[in-house]
Amino acid sequence: MEQDNKYMAWALDLARSVAGQTSPNPLVGAVVVKDGAVVGMGAHLKAGEPHAEVHALRMAGERADGATLYVTLEPCSHHGKTPPCADAVVAAGISRVVVATLDPNPLVAGTGVQKLRSAGLDVTIGTLEKEAKQLNEVFFHYITTKRPFVTVKTASTLDGKIASVTGHSRWITGSEARAQVHELRRQYDAILVGVGTVLADDPELTSRREGKLYGRQPIRVILDSHLRTPMTARVVQDTEKVLTWIFTTVSASTEKREALLKKGISVITVAEPMMVEAVLEELGERGITSLLVEGGAEVNGSFLQARAVQKVVSYVSLKLIGGSDAPSPFGGKGFSTMDEAVALSEIQIEQIGEQDIRIVGYPKWS
Repeated sequence: MEQDNKYMAWALDLARSVAGQTSPNPLVGAVVVKDGAVVGMGAHLKAGEPHAEVHALRMAGERADGATLYVTLEPCSHHGKTPPCADAVVAAGISRVVVATLDPNPLVAGTGVQKLRSAGLDVTIGTLEKEAKQLNEVFFHYITTKRPFVTVKTASTLDGKIASVTGHSRWITGSEARAQVHELRRQYDAILVGVGTVLADDPELTSRREGKLYGRQPIRVILDSHLRTPMTARVVQDTEKVLTWIFTTVSASTEKREALLKKGISVITVAEPMMVEAVLEELGERGITSLLVEGGAEVNGSFLQARAVQKVVSYVSLKLIGGSDAPSPFGGKGFSTMDEAVALSEIQIEQIGEQDIRIVGYPKWS
C-alpha cells in the first residue's frame, strides 16, 4: 500500500504539472515501475495527442513487460482521436495496473478496467482516489452534467468590500495574489464578468506574466443584456489575440450587435431576462468545461442565487476600507435566513505575501 501510494502520488504530480493544457480532456499521469525502479513516466499533454499511458509505455520500452503501471484515471477503452489505451497496456506486457479512479465518461465507465482484467492483468482501483477526483473536478463535472464547472473568484478587504464607495479597487490585493489569479485564469476555458465590470474597470481579462500574455488564454464572456459594452473597451479592441463572447438579449440594439460582430466578437442571444442557467447551458454546448467568474456583486450574487457555483476562491486583504455603500463580493437578492446560508467544505487557507489570505472551499448545496 505504501509503495502504491508513493508511485500514484508521482503520477498525480505529473498530471498536475500540465494543468490548463488538456481541456476538454482530463489531466492524467502515468508511471511504469519494474523491480522497484521507475522505468517510464508520462502525462497527457494536449487533447488529440497521445495519452499519459502511451508516453509512459514508450519510455519504458521492453522494460514494460511484467511491470506495474500506475495511472491516475482508468485507461480508455474506445477509439477517439487516439487508439484505446487499454489495448496498448495489454500489448506492452504490463502485469499489474493500479488505477486511482474510474472514468465517469459513458464511453469508458469501467470498460477499460474490464478489458484489462479480461486479458489477465491484476487491477487495483482506488489508490489516492480522493486526490485524483479533485484533480479532475472540472472533467468529472462537465462529463456528467454537460455544463461548465464554475469557480467564483473574489478579492475583498477584511471588512468585506470589493471597492471603495467611489468604486476604486486597484489594488485590493498585493502583487503575489494577483500573480496567482493570472495563473488561475490560464487553467480555465473561459472567464466571465458583467457589463458593469467592463464599464467600471475596462479589464483585459487575460492571463499575463510580467505584463505580457502568458499561456492559453481563456475566452472572455461578458453578460450584457442591452449591449452597453463600449466599442473602445479592451475586450473589444484586442480580439485578434483573445476571443470575446458577449451574451445579450433580443432587446439589444441591432446596430450595436452588427458593429461588435465586425470586430470579431461572438454575440450570443438568450431569452430575456438573462438567466444564469441559460448562459451555462449555452457555454456547455459550446464546449466550455470550466468557467471562472470574476464579476461584481450582482453577477456573483446571481450565480449564488442560482446555486450554480462549484468552487469559491476568495482572496482577503488585511485592509479596512469601510463605507456602508461600498460593494461586497455577493449582492442580489440573497438568502432570507442564516439557515439558508451556504457553508463551504474542504476548506484550504493560505497566507499569500504579507497582506493577503487565500481561502478555497466548495459550497455545500442542500
